[in-house]
Amino acid sequence: MTKLRDFIKKHPALAIVFGFQLFRLALLPFMGLMPQDAYYHFYGENLSLSYFDHPGMIGYILRLFTEVFGKTVFVVKFTDFVVTSLTLLSFYQLAGYFLSKRKALRALVLLSSTICISILSFNSTPDVPLLLFWTLSISSLYKAIFEKKNWHWIVAGILMGLSFDSKYTALFLQMGLLAFLVFSNQYRKLLLSPWLWISLVISALVTFPVWWWNYQNEFASFAFQSSSRTSDISKFQVSPDYLFGAIGHQIVLLLPILFAVFITFTFKYVKRALLKFKLPKSKTLFLLAFFVPTFVGFFSLTPVYWVKLNWMMPSYITGVIIAAMFISKKLLKIQVIISVVFHLLIASQIVFYLAPIKSDDTWIGWKELAKETVELQKQYPNAFVFADDNYKTSAALNFFMDEKVYAQNIIGLHALHFDYLGDDLSTLNKKDAIFLDSDKRFNNQDKKGEIHPELSKYFDSVTELEPIIIYRNKKAVRKFWVFYCTNYQYKK
Repeated sequence: MTKLRDFIKKHPALAIVFGFQLFRLALLPFMGLMPQDAYYHFYGENLSLSYFDHPGMIGYILRLFTEVFGKTVFVVKFTDFVVTSLTLLSFYQLAGYFLSKRKALRALVLLSSTICISILSFNSTPDVPLLLFWTLSISSLYKAIFEKKNWHWIVAGILMGLSFDSKYTALFLQMGLLAFLVFSNQYRKLLLSPWLWISLVISALVTFPVWWWNYQNEFASFAFQSSSRTSDISKFQVSPDYLFGAIGHQIVLLLPILFAVFITFTFKYVKRALLKFKLPKSKTLFLLAFFVPTFVGFFSLTPVYWVKLNWMMPSYITGVIIAAMFISKKLLKIQVIISVVFHLLIASQIVFYLAPIKSDDTWIGWKELAKETVELQKQYPNAFVFADDNYKTSAALNFFMDEKVYAQNIIGLHALHFDYLGDDLSTLNKKDAIFLDSDKRFNNQDKKGEIHPELSKYFDSVTELEPIIIYRNKKAVRKFWVFYCTNYQYKK
């Protein structure tokens, strides 16, 4: 105990960081499976060069960890925690290239205190590996440019490619690199360096599996990620809700103090560039090159488009380093205090489930649903199971059940990567089925009283059964409508 007190006294910043990470680790056993955890684990169980909605890096990593440590909810969560911890270590190394040791520790405290890091530590998403490879990419680019270590151009190319293999947002790495070189008087000459172009070619080669999968599947993933969003933006319908929603999300992810510092220095540098035509020094310009496109770029879309809360996360890496240049010790202390309060509230919700979550984006009830579904199948032997909510119920049940669970492609609806598994649905022809439908709002325990309009097109008869009610601490917390469907009629 004395040694612990001495460590805290000598290294308060590290003590805070370790405290947050130990707190997160302690919460992992209390976390149930999120639908995203199940879906990206499903990626790993169905290995492919890429996938419909994202590249496959998060799935590959989850497959590796579950192969080594076993297929459990804790192992899935522990995977996210380990990768995010590596991101923090990589970030501290990166911060040290730009800041004194004291300010680098300050930056580490800032980043580790965010709700963003907690989300990445608890929930499997493509952003988990993205932020790790994004951070490592910027570190290698720094060494290649500022320390003139040419072999780091090769390392950076590999890492930028792996970032893209994590999530398409990684394209902003190459964009940021080229933007920095274009605007930097001192380093613009590197645009003619063969090392730069070797790095970019290597990054493209590392992304080849994603491109090849898309080529084989009519570029379905690229179309999915771009076409609908482009059309929504082109409508140009101004919505204050989008703007204020984005601000609210960023305040939660970063917490108010850090978000305010982001806005302050962004305004400062943009104003100086536009009114005085003056750019910051090379190292700060380098950091801004990987901050402005994702943070300012996506924020500029928020008046006309719903920008998802995780799209700006890559900007946090260099943004926090810039913030550490400006933030005072007093404001840092306030940031940590607010973070502690937020994390205690989060812990209370995770452990005691104080407030009901009216959504399928919850860690509550999936394992219990699987058990109830297995019991239901005993009453209706040989009936296959499917659900209709893009991926959530189907992915969660596939994690907990030994038998394959299908998605809404059973009734001719698009079902994300479930459409690309190569399943021959004709083998289910003339079989009976159990259809599950989540009641997201859950106001009562009644039957639904109506039948999904597509079911009658594919089955001879559809009968609604008693709903499955999930209880937590003797209180009903979730409901799933259940339908028994007979004689499936497969249609191409």
